[in-house]
Amino acid sequence: MSAPIEKTIVSEKQAGSERRPPKLRQRLGDALKMLHYSPRTAEAYLAWVRRYIAFHGMRHPKELNRSDLEAFLTYLASQRHVSASTQNQALSAILFLYRKVLGEDAKWIEPPERASGPKRLPVVLSRGEVAKVLGAMRGTSALVARLLYGSGLRLLEALTLRVKDVDFSRNEILVRNAKGQKDRHTVLPESVRTDLQKHLETVRKLHESDLAKSFGRAPLPEALAVKYPNADRSWSWQWVFPASSRYFDRTARIESRHHIHESVIQKAMKLAGETAGLTKAPTPHSLRHSFATHLLESGHDIRTVQELLGHNDVRTTQMYTHVLNRGPHGVRSPIDLLSDNSQ
Repeated sequence: MSAPIEKTIVSEKQAGSERRPPKLRQRLGDALKMLHYSPRTAEAYLAWVRRYIAFHGMRHPKELNRSDLEAFLTYLASQRHVSASTQNQALSAILFLYRKVLGEDAKWIEPPERASGPKRLPVVLSRGEVAKVLGAMRGTSALVARLLYGSGLRLLEALTLRVKDVDFSRNEILVRNAKGQKDRHTVLPESVRTDLQKHLETVRKLHESDLAKSFGRAPLPEALAVKYPNADRSWSWQWVFPASSRYFDRTARIESRHHIHESVIQKAMKLAGETAGLTKAPTPHSLRHSFATHLLESGHDIRTVQELLGHNDVRTTQMYTHVLNRGPHGVRSPIDLLSDNSQ
């Protein structure tokens, strides 16, 4: 066989391999990225689709129908005992697969009835309980917890803050790409200002040490790393709360420093609650709930609180008014009025 013919056959094989359609997992991942789903949602959706396929003996989803989908949801509820929200997340992942990836338009793709979960009120700490929890915390974890309560941040919003997001001159914090892919401003508490500045001085020294060792790169959102190749080394793009160790980024093939993991703060708060002797189980999100409730108790307008929390609908913020109807700030029990009538 002559050399040109051999080259032609090789090139045809390569072209054939290039034309080979990507695997289902890759197509699903690409669709989630294209629609700008958050990394956590994408990870959850990929996991649910994998479980759905495994549950049906590795059959292709196109071979399955509505009864197969309902069988999987029933299995999750009756045997795995998952919560209603978890079951609904699994359903959303599978519907995304059929609608956005496989392009199915069959009538059975219309979603089954979603599970209804219990309507629970948020866990809110009193001001005294907040003071006890914060007083039992130390170091960076304490500073993060103070921001959660003082600014109404979600845990991941606090941990993903960049240096450029903190405006000391205006006493503001810019929360970027928050839930619903929205930016918003919230307050930077005066009582946290000095300690946060000292913390950033320590972080800057760590960053300068990393730069001296040819590191000091922070992961940038989306395509900014391509548009601004050296922005990941700049001080303004560094994490406010960087991790104590570096990691190897396989995608960028460089060694980077990530932010503190959420579990660090979660464990610290749990320990602080036990140390403070609280009967409630304080979580990072309970500090955000307490921020909203205490602002409303102080007479702040509900629309202002809505903007600080980043809620789309004021009805979401109104759940904190239900908490206000308990205890000394709400209805007075009729038994407490008996002593008044007897006088």
